[in-house]
Amino acid sequence: MAGTTSAEEATVNLPLPDRGTPIPSGDHTVWADVSPLLDAACKDLQDGMLIHGDNFNLFAAMSALEIMDPKMDSGMVCKYYSVDEAIEDGAAPVPTSFDKTVDVQRTIDIMDHLLACEATWHKGHSLAQTVFSCIYLLRLDRTSSHAVLNSYCRVIRATCKAVISVVSDARTHEEEDLFTMTYGLPLNGDGDEKCLSMLHAVEETISRQLRACKAPSSKTRVLEDLVSLQNNSELEEGYCKALLCRLRFRKHFYHVLTSMKRPQGRGLELARKHIASCVSELEYTLSSSEILRSSTFGSHEGNLEDKTTASGCEPIGFDASLNCRLSAPTPPRAIKIRSWKKAVEYFIKLLRDLDVICSYPLDPSLESVLHFVVEFQKSQPDLVARAHLQRLLVQDGKLYGRDPIFAVIIRAAALPESTRNHDIQKQESIMQLGQLVINLLKVLCTNGAWQRRKLGKILQDWRVVFVQIEMAFRKEFGENANISNDQVLDKRPMTSSFLLSNNLRNGHNVSVKLFQHILLWVEKQTYWIASRFLILGFELELYSLSEYCMVYWYIYVVLIKLAEKTSLKTVVCNDSGKRKGKKKRDYVKDVARDYRIPPAVLFLQCQICLAEGLTMMLAALKNDRMLVQSRSPFNTEHERFIQQFELLQRACIPDHGSFSLFVESTTQACLSVSEFSANTGRNFLDILNLVMYDYFKDAQRIAKEIKSSFSNDPEKLAELRRLEQVAEHNSIALNVISRAGAQDPSLKVSFEFNHHPCFATAVVRRS
Repeated sequence: MAGTTSAEEATVNLPLPDRGTPIPSGDHTVWADVSPLLDAACKDLQDGMLIHGDNFNLFAAMSALEIMDPKMDSGMVCKYYSVDEAIEDGAAPVPTSFDKTVDVQRTIDIMDHLLACEATWHKGHSLAQTVFSCIYLLRLDRTSSHAVLNSYCRVIRATCKAVISVVSDARTHEEEDLFTMTYGLPLNGDGDEKCLSMLHAVEETISRQLRACKAPSSKTRVLEDLVSLQNNSELEEGYCKALLCRLRFRKHFYHVLTSMKRPQGRGLELARKHIASCVSELEYTLSSSEILRSSTFGSHEGNLEDKTTASGCEPIGFDASLNCRLSAPTPPRAIKIRSWKKAVEYFIKLLRDLDVICSYPLDPSLESVLHFVVEFQKSQPDLVARAHLQRLLVQDGKLYGRDPIFAVIIRAAALPESTRNHDIQKQESIMQLGQLVINLLKVLCTNGAWQRRKLGKILQDWRVVFVQIEMAFRKEFGENANISNDQVLDKRPMTSSFLLSNNLRNGHNVSVKLFQHILLWVEKQTYWIASRFLILGFELELYSLSEYCMVYWYIYVVLIKLAEKTSLKTVVCNDSGKRKGKKKRDYVKDVARDYRIPPAVLFLQCQICLAEGLTMMLAALKNDRMLVQSRSPFNTEHERFIQQFELLQRACIPDHGSFSLFVESTTQACLSVSEFSANTGRNFLDILNLVMYDYFKDAQRIAKEIKSSFSNDPEKLAELRRLEQVAEHNSIALNVISRAGAQDPSLKVSFEFNHHPCFATAVVRRS
């Protein structure tokens, strides 16, 4: 802070100058330390308070938070004002040195730093400040006499162009708005289409040199047709291998991108072969750091955790501030480039994520596709991998570019393939449903935060489409047409499914059957989206302990509806093949005898028991004041309920789910019958359903029973084991708490996610 007082006189009570009189700045101005003043102000400020002044409002405060953000703050540092000035100053010489050993070392450093810049770009920073901070890339024609550097830079430029193309096509770049901005940089260079042939020629030359190094007496004789890479014959083999693994990685990685871009997944098998080669070359690249650091020019100080090259040396030919003058509006403040080691690790993970995508068998079942995408997202893939996944799933408005969306919906709704050409697909509401399916696939490929927000918003669209399809049905077949699944629902899944299937058999044509099946599937899918929305809240750590009870209650009511629709759809699908050629009386007997609850429904039932058990346990602990939780002074429980579930409430999911129903369901929860009876004066029978029931034992029992049904599905088996562990530990904790009761003040209960990422485990301790 500038002022006319000395530093010794600056105290907490430092008087502020009059706003109307600006502080003069000149030779007599002394800078005073105002840290004590700021510290005192911070101590007086409480949570939720902001400094407010006549010329400093909320907007100014939010703008101030952007200072020093490399993506927002333009900065002032600028070493060179143009590329030509940097070249004239010798910042990017060609060759990099007249000493061949130094030239090879510097070339490898440039390769490594470019890899680190590329990984930093993939993580969301601008292309201008990362990859194109390389002067050699900005003036690629200057490197024509340096075959290794020229071919490497060309393939880097072609790779960047391919990545931008796939991310732009997938439209996932909204997450990182800087990713696809090219700022007028030279991405489209003449001759880039021949980058692989140029790279292959350089690779072949170095491979011959490597073979010559390994040949007998190669170190004592000079081959007429080969020129050594550098002067030290002892280092020749190590340098050859270090160069080859880097060049080969670039070649195979470019092949991966071009193979995966082929339509309808035709290049996935070839891409997997190149991915394996990429990972192998990267692993050798990591091991080459020992050779490079032990050389004469390598850096022996420190580790590689903060170095952008394998040798530990600073690369030549880079300046991140160059493009601040060349290509506005790129933010010119220098950013921190990822270390070389982390860059290699990033690319290894990226390649493994791409391998998972390429290994997917392109199942036409929408349910399988959704399951695959959700499981794939658990590995937290980055933007580039998710863009490739989305581009594979949705091409030209079709699944994998080959399956029409209406055919996908027909298959998902368990309708015969013969109906895929029905005229119903021309109705506006069905066409909108197809677009919703495409949007759902795209949303599931975004990052967790975007995904949750967009899932909450599209729920309303799914509800609207359901109503539109229902209205279209009534308009075509009359107001008295019975298509509501709720009218035939019964507590016994067999009865409800039989009634619906019977309704489909008798007195309705194929169009009615189509409408009914599609409506049932739309409802089921809507509740699946709602459950995904709620589960993502745990993955993103959006819920506090005080909200766990209402969250698990909401999960419980949503899963109940999802299980109901899944049961109905599964049984109708199974019954449709059995009822052909049977009389009505015989069919009823067969259904009653053969009905079994589907494993998928039992799997949901296990989760339902856990959600209900956690809801009642948390409610009982809260009612008995045994759960230590912070109470927010800014909003009530009702307001938190609205804040967390507003998007679900707008979509009426579930139909009658409300805060009052949540309170009614949990307000009387208690840990034991005796305590509740003593507190309320009710008799045993009246309060039996309001007392803490051990739902965890039910969940544990179901998990054990259905393991055999998923013996061929390792992911479901692993999930069942996790659910079983949560149920077992919570059942034990519940018994401990119930025996101790609310009378033991030393008993403290907390919740951890050590067995499952979404279902909490109660931990009981004594203080």
